[in-house]
Amino acid sequence: MKLHYYPETDSLYIDLNSRPSADSCQMAEGLVIDFDAEGNVVGIDIDHASQKLDLKTLEAVALPPVTTRA
Repeated sequence: MKLHYYPETDSLYIDLNSRPSADSCQMAEGLVIDFDAEGNVVGIDIDHASQKLDLKTLEAVALPPVTTRA
């Protein structure tokens, strides 16, 4: 997962995986969900992010451990 903030548009894009977006749906004003060809969520776009979120306190909580292959 990657977070991309674009100050010129004050938007935050949450990239959930590397699959390309095939469709989008506006869920609410300024909130767009992107889907891949199979209907899986691949990204979330939040417009006017600094007005809706506290961008200074982004943190990950309780993520599963990452395992490496030998």
